Amino acid sequence: MPTHPRPTAPRPLRVLLALAALALASLVFALAQGSVALGPAELWNGLRGAPGLAAGVIWELRLPRAVAAFATGGLLALAGALMQVLLRNPLADPYVLGVSGGAAAGALSLMLLGVGGLWINAGAGAGALASMLLVFGLAHGRGAWTPLRLLLTGVIVAAGWGALITLLLALAPDRQLRGMLFWLMGDLAAAPAPGGGLVALALGLAASLPLARALNVLAHGELTAASLGVAVRPLRLAVYALASLLAGAAVTLAGSVGFVGLVIPHLLRLALGADHRLLLPGCVLAGGTLLTVADTLARSLIAPQQLPVGAITALLGVPLFLYLLHGSRRDDD
Repeated sequence: MPTHPRPTAPRPLRVLLALAALALASLVFALAQGSVALGPAELWNGLRGAPGLAAGVIWELRLPRAVAAFATGGLLALAGALMQVLLRNPLADPYVLGVSGGAAAGALSLMLLGVGGLWINAGAGAGALASMLLVFGLAHGRGAWTPLRLLLTGVIVAAGWGALITLLLALAPDRQLRGMLFWLMGDLAAAPAPGGGLVALALGLAASLPLARALNVLAHGELTAASLGVAVRPLRLAVYALASLLAGAAVTLAGSVGFVGLVIPHLLRLALGADHRLLLPGCVLAGGTLLTVADTLARSLIAPQQLPVGAITALLGVPLFLYLLHGSRRDDD
């Protein structure tokens, strides 16, 4: 009797399922690794809440940090994908419009004043919001709001924040300088309650998915989008506000973590294509996985001493981005 091949899931669905499996594996990896390694039996007993050291390590230390890392990575990758469409620039990342600089200036100013705890996160959030409103106001002006004008305004505002950050670091006493530098390079050790990050990530994805079809059209140019009935100006405003808020939420959680929002959208376009209905949830899963693994390495490689997670993402992101760039150049030839 002839046999019929089993139907297989479409490739994008298989990629998303693989990303979901990798995300779950990264969380398990984060719970098991650290200055005290946990075996499968200890990990299972700890997750069940059985009395012992494992339960305290998992529920009080590792799980909140792993969830915060996943939420931060997902926020950055999602914001990066939106920024690259908005600016029509493959080098755009969540921080290109100065959100990170404003957040850093707000957080470091409070550190310099001797304020700590959740006030640092509040200062970062306020600085990110101030930078978003400043860039929006200056780029809009009285004329047309074009991607080039927005990009140039963001770069100039980011340069101004950079100068202020340099001044704050120069004025900082030695006892505060290490903490300030760690925050600038990304640090999840003092991340606030991760539930807020997950809520922000879920809301951001829920708000961006209805825009996916319009983003697919906008990626082909504003004239094409307008001719096909897309309201370009409201769409640009919505994407800018959403991407900036996502980046601000990520910075509030973990400081300035680079490369996640730049590399992940490129990587996912190779695997899933340019359809934002698939790309956006894929970015959430892949970005969260990358930062969860990077943070686990940051606290495990030379435990008990911890490394800034931004340094790990850069070490992972630079060769990956160069590989993607080399592959893109080969395809162009």
